[in-house]
Formats: sequence, C-alpha cells, structure tokens
Amino acid sequence: MSIQIPLTPNQEAQAMLDCLRLAVTKALDRKRRLGQYAVFWSEGEPIAVGEDAPVELKARKVSRD
Repeated sequence: MSIQIPLTPNQEAQAMLDCLRLAVTKALDRKRRLGQYAVFWSEGEPIAVGEDAPVELKARKVSRD
C-alpha cells in the first residue's frame, strides 16, 4: 500500500498559504522601510540582512573562482 500525496494544495490550504505570503511580504517591506534588519534561515544557519544587522549574523559573501 502506498500513500499518495497531492502535488498542489487544496483550495483552503492555498488560501492560507497566500495569506501567509502576503503577511510576510508586508512585514519584510515594513522592516526595510524602517531600516531594520531581518533574519532568514539559509544553508542550515540564521543570517541577518540589513545595515544594522549584528556582525555575527550578517550574510557571508562567498567568492566564486
């Protein structure tokens, strides 16, 4: 017996996802306009983006050869 997982969310789940995306977009835009930093999760660790972000959390620039 195998369990089938739908690839697309149902209508109710999609509405919730859209609402969450809008809320996050608004919050990040507000933080940007206020000059505040934001924290994201990237490659298994938190990084901070913004001019006033703590140095220990700032995104590291990766040089590509």
